[in-house]
Amino acid sequence: MRNVAHPDRSVYNGGVRNTDIQSGPNLPARERILLTAHDLFYREGIRATGIDRVIAEAGVTKVTFYRHFPSKNALISAFLEYRHQRWMAWFKEALQRHRSARQGKGLDALVPALAEWFRDESFRGCAFINSVGELGGTLSEVVEIARRHKLEMTAVIASLLPASTQRKQDTQAIALAVDGAIVRAQFDETPDAALKALARILKSIRPRTDRT
Repeated sequence: MRNVAHPDRSVYNGGVRNTDIQSGPNLPARERILLTAHDLFYREGIRATGIDRVIAEAGVTKVTFYRHFPSKNALISAFLEYRHQRWMAWFKEALQRHRSARQGKGLDALVPALAEWFRDESFRGCAFINSVGELGGTLSEVVEIARRHKLEMTAVIASLLPASTQRKQDTQAIALAVDGAIVRAQFDETPDAALKALARILKSIRPRTDRT
């Protein structure tokens, strides 16, 4: 049984698979619904996933579903909030792990950490970029949550850089490059080109940060 509060690194990306949900029938109904929606929304898209599909795969009744989530929009917001917590927990842990393994500067951990995610078989890009693309024009909450997610991601990237007069600008450039690499890795056959391009960008920034 997965603990929602403590994400398992092995499923940081695709979410809990259906087999995991089915093997934990004693999980509270709200968590079963949320985990099912997380899996389906990320893998297949929000618009493509109907409420009836979520209800069926979560093994709950419609009455139970609507008791916890009055609308699909409420479920979408809960999905993104959960995804944010889960992904950020993984990102911070992965950066720390790769930084320790390489005994190098913090920025050295970024490409190998993202490579972990990009190479996972269930990688479908950034849930927040995808959600804004699907719903950003009709559901303002999606944009607000996505913006907050990216701000927190950017803050974590900033923590990898030493203090300097260029730190803010470098952080913004790196965060933008990371988002570009995520999108590129999503549609390429392999993530290699995206990772190499990101490494090249980081190399161009590193001499400036290394002198501080």
